[in-house]
Amino acid sequence: MSLGAALLVCVASPSPALAAPAAAPQVTVEEQRLPGPVPQEILRLSGFADVAPGFGRDLAAARTPAQAGRVAVRDGQRLWRRAVDRAQGRGPAGGELSRDDDRPLYWARLGMTRTLREWKPAFSLSGKQRTELIDKVERSSRGQDSIDLPPGPGVKRVLITGFDPFQLDADARRSNPSGAAALALDGTTVRTADGPARVEAVVFPVRWADFADGTVERTLLPYFRPGPRRVDLFTTISQGRPGRFDVERTNGAWRGGSPDNAGVSRTETVPVPPGVPTVRPQPQWTSTTLPYAAITATRTGPYPVYDHTAVTEIPAGGTAPVVRPDGPTPGSTAREGGGGDYLSNEIAYRATLLRDAVRLRVPGGHLHTPVLEFGAGNTDPANGRVSDPEFVRNRLAIIAQTRSVIAVAAGGAVRP
Repeated sequence: MSLGAALLVCVASPSPALAAPAAAPQVTVEEQRLPGPVPQEILRLSGFADVAPGFGRDLAAARTPAQAGRVAVRDGQRLWRRAVDRAQGRGPAGGELSRDDDRPLYWARLGMTRTLREWKPAFSLSGKQRTELIDKVERSSRGQDSIDLPPGPGVKRVLITGFDPFQLDADARRSNPSGAAALALDGTTVRTADGPARVEAVVFPVRWADFADGTVERTLLPYFRPGPRRVDLFTTISQGRPGRFDVERTNGAWRGGSPDNAGVSRTETVPVPPGVPTVRPQPQWTSTTLPYAAITATRTGPYPVYDHTAVTEIPAGGTAPVVRPDGPTPGSTAREGGGGDYLSNEIAYRATLLRDAVRLRVPGGHLHTPVLEFGAGNTDPANGRVSDPEFVRNRLAIIAQTRSVIAVAAGGAVRP
């Protein structure tokens, strides 16, 4: 073998001892927003600015990937519990921002995942292992691995979901009342006309890819299957239209393409992840089983609550989308469910499709909250304050009415 050939072999196949360590992955679009003045002010005013630095110190003490994994889960769960405790009035407020605020959890989580991406451990860590660590932080800091529905009779089991803030390039100050409701209600007991109901809550990202990878099904399936901790009612929740709540009657199997928090667009049929129960052939539409008549007939708070039935479809044999005020027609193709064509509609579609696949016969569906708005003198994203009294009042009102809607819905829930 010539010297040149030998050098080529060495370059093409370096020994493990001499190979350069894998570079840390680049920070995500969401994580790139983190150093901005608004996220940093939210972290400072809430007392959550210490989360990422503390996580970094804990990671630095890890000596193996397994130890790092335990740190990721522990610190993620600690962040979720801290956010829930703060929202529910336990412990010090930790800053000037109101306790009901969901944004500290979002930005602190991004601080943790960015820390993981930029971490240079003293031991070998593959790209796959780093991704698994980030996934552990995501799941644990969203409450997805700490759902604690009580077994047995005597109390109904309710599972609700919320979302991260979104559309942050337009206004980084945005909060999501569905996420705030999840923090306020997680682990609480709601009194209903039919006895107590225990509520457990999780929060999901506003990212198409996570949904395609099965984050919704992976989280919900253990509590949709038969067993002592099976849900008696579930409600996916998101922010919807100004000035109103909507119980969405019908969900569509279509992604409309709006950019998510990662700046990614998807226009396609909702992809069903492999390995989860589903309905074949994949239906274009799924329907709520929430008691929408009872919910809309009961005064639950200051906002009106509507039974929202409109969808957009391509009729059977047609080519152009048509708005149907009273729901889809037979054989049509979905273009918008009642909740639109974004992730609000998709989480409702996925949850109700999973319900049907495992034959879970309980009330379940989607609730849209009003849009959370800043006060009249605080509407400029570039120069506005991160909070104001009207903003807080609106969020508290939405949270309180969400609790009341759930109480009405659970009051009619009957175990099969």
